[in-house]
Amino acid sequence: MLHGILHYAHYLLENSIEKNETVIDATCGNGNDTLFLSKVVGENGRVIAFDIQQEAIRSTKQKLVENNRENVDLILDSHANLKKHLPSEEILLGGAVFNLGYLPKGNKSVITKGTSTITAIDTILKYLKRGGLIVIVIYHGHEGGKEEKEAVIKHVMRLNQRWYHVLQYGFINQKNNPPFIIAIQKR
Repeated sequence: MLHGILHYAHYLLENSIEKNETVIDATCGNGNDTLFLSKVVGENGRVIAFDIQQEAIRSTKQKLVENNRENVDLILDSHANLKKHLPSEEILLGGAVFNLGYLPKGNKSVITKGTSTITAIDTILKYLKRGGLIVIVIYHGHEGGKEEKEAVIKHVMRLNQRWYHVLQYGFINQKNNPPFIIAIQKR
């Protein structure tokens, strides 16, 4: 059976993240991935969730409260600055997720950008455990989306295959620029 994009993203993360690890939600949006990661890492694990919009932080916080989740640090900042929010220089991250594009039902002119996304990917790769995954869901059917998509793909294609496996997963017969996944596994 073929998995839908978001289901497959969660499948990959759930099968690579272990209880008690620290993970990153680089774009918390409405909180769905943050909540998912919070459950995967368990009560003693930690999720560090980023967004540049107060509306996203507020929505995610509400979702976490409704689900009695207390193992999340919500950061109102760009994911490009995530290094300064890590608890220590020696931390190993269990994984990370990105949903690129704009906040669903939010201001469509506030979008993720290739430069900040690439900076965040490179930072996470430095701290990612062996076997850990970064899962990037790329929504590109909006203004600025094509440029970010191309920049991210160009960047990850250059990652050394001795150190990283890079997978692209998506449906090619769907209309209207369907989202797809880039998954990076540290070897």
